[in-house]
Amino acid sequence: MSTMNIGEAADASGVSAKMIRHYEEIGLFPAPPRTGSGYRRYDDAQVHTLRFIRHSRDLGFSLEQIRELVGLWHDRSRPSRQVKELAQAHLQSLRQKTRELMAMTATLEALVHCCHGDERPDCPILATLADEHVDPPPKDRAERKAARSRGQRA
Repeated sequence: MSTMNIGEAADASGVSAKMIRHYEEIGLFPAPPRTGSGYRRYDDAQVHTLRFIRHSRDLGFSLEQIRELVGLWHDRSRPSRQVKELAQAHLQSLRQKTRELMAMTATLEALVHCCHGDERPDCPILATLADEHVDPPPKDRAERKAARSRGQRA
């Protein structure tokens, strides 16, 4: 089994050396053995775990979720149901964030459309941002439809 230093492990895993140290510091990733002169030495299995963490981060899982995923991954006796439940909860959260981003996008598009963007000082974007009585943008399609029926901008 080959070993590598932190720079080589970073290159092989796609996780920066700084993040590897951080993951070790917070206990997400176990600190590897060190040489007599104090250098970290990583083996193939540790690099594989770093790749697992990177892929999990690429999918937007939180550090706590990744901690749980790593534990489930290493526990060969775990039911896949646990993994699926965790992934489904994360998927639901991503969908909610997507709805919120779409609502923000629609609101900002409407504001940009209303702004003349010329030499006049009046700007509906700034006026809306400064208005303390403006309702927050609706989060989803049903809320936007209800807001339109009440005569509010959505």
